[in-house]
Amino acid sequence: MGFLPAALIAYFVLARRHPSWGIAWLALASFVFYGWWDVRYVPLLLASATGNYACSLAIRHAQGKARRRWLAGAVAANLLLLGYYKYANFFYTSLTGQHAEVLQVVLPIGISFFTFTQIAFLVDSARGFVQEGRFIHYLLFVSYFPHLVAGPVLHHKEMMPQFADPKNAVPRADNFSVGGTIFIIGLAKKMLLADSLAPYANALFAAPGAPTLLVAWGGVLAYAFQLYFDFSGYSDMAIGLSRMFGINLPLNFNSPYKAANIIEFWRRWHMTLSRFLRDYLYIPLGGNRHGAWRARLNLMITMVLGGLWHGASWNFVLWGALHGAYLVLARAWQALAGRLGWRGGNAGRLAGWALTFAAVLLAWVFFRAADLPSALRIVAGMAGQHGVALPDAVGSRLGALGQWLLQHGVGWSLGGGAQFIETWSWVAAAGLVAFCAPNTQQIMHRFAPALDHDGLAPPARLAWVPVQSHALMTGMLAVLCLLALARPSEFLYFQF
Repeated sequence: MGFLPAALIAYFVLARRHPSWGIAWLALASFVFYGWWDVRYVPLLLASATGNYACSLAIRHAQGKARRRWLAGAVAANLLLLGYYKYANFFYTSLTGQHAEVLQVVLPIGISFFTFTQIAFLVDSARGFVQEGRFIHYLLFVSYFPHLVAGPVLHHKEMMPQFADPKNAVPRADNFSVGGTIFIIGLAKKMLLADSLAPYANALFAAPGAPTLLVAWGGVLAYAFQLYFDFSGYSDMAIGLSRMFGINLPLNFNSPYKAANIIEFWRRWHMTLSRFLRDYLYIPLGGNRHGAWRARLNLMITMVLGGLWHGASWNFVLWGALHGAYLVLARAWQALAGRLGWRGGNAGRLAGWALTFAAVLLAWVFFRAADLPSALRIVAGMAGQHGVALPDAVGSRLGALGQWLLQHGVGWSLGGGAQFIETWSWVAAAGLVAFCAPNTQQIMHRFAPALDHDGLAPPARLAWVPVQSHALMTGMLAVLCLLALARPSEFLYFQF
């Protein structure tokens, strides 16, 4: 509880004496924050940052083939490090068919995020885009604690100038009020929504059995909204914390479940990862520069590797492959619609939204399920192959309607009425917030809450302003979050 106040006070006191002192303190505080989770991996983070900084200097000073060799070696070293910690158990099990507990490899928290951040820095060093040469600034860029353990994936051109800006070394009341409000909104998403949905998602995925139609859809929707509010909440909290230091982080979410097609979904979901995969994988593979079939192959490779980035499991590979196929089909449909001159209108957009959301839900089953057989049983339940059943507590209140449903193949299950009603009540509440409420950037739009925040068409009526009534509502939200702290749980993306 005392970490943030201590970090803020010491940062502004030291930065006032000399900007580099403030940067050094913030880097030190970030390593302390990381070590709080597991001090054993602090040397790993420090060695990774130091080694990559040295490689970036060597890349910038080299020319021609030597520069390419330095880049290839540095990127390979990062991928080998990531591969050992994240995929050693997976590959050992896949190749031998035996469990890999013997390897005793534990995943360092946030390794995917700080590895991708540094690979982008190395590539841009080779391209001649990197200007920053101060090690302490680079060390902070890699370890900056608001983003370190679960993103967003940072880019040096966004962060380095902010670290060097002397204006950010001066505490400002508006940064504290705006940052604190964004932090509380993110905390509420996590504590009040995501954690409330978690038991209903876990009930399905922990023991799927042969779920009936409504049970399967209820559990999958509960997980879809849990994951969204969990990761979106973390991203808001990171943006809010960073804003208190005068630093703006990039936007990571823009109401992705409102997307009308899968291409739009990936422009709205985990936006910084999508940007990284596009700029440092899809485009280097050739993008769409070598014909339609090569572009489709590049999309599939990008999304499969993006799926594997999320976790060492064949389920994640399948999840990535599904989204790759979705993107290929979406592009083909857009090309066909363009040739036919079909616009679709509001009805077309509504149909596109429904199809996109259903496709995303289907893919989430493989993302969350413990194994492929469990995922397939849940998908079968969503398709109605295990029947349709309502709790008898519900059926007993339906009277003649209940008899009609029985005659048309809807059965009643014994018990489970309270769980069924609670699941769908929380799903309905989460859906109302996700689909009907403005997102954090829209609420805070007057204060430029994050980078890349333009074009969100924010509603004026719900725009936050620093007045007493809004402060009171924010305070009440904070109190509700504190009351919910009795049931703490980790953020889902910490495992990635």
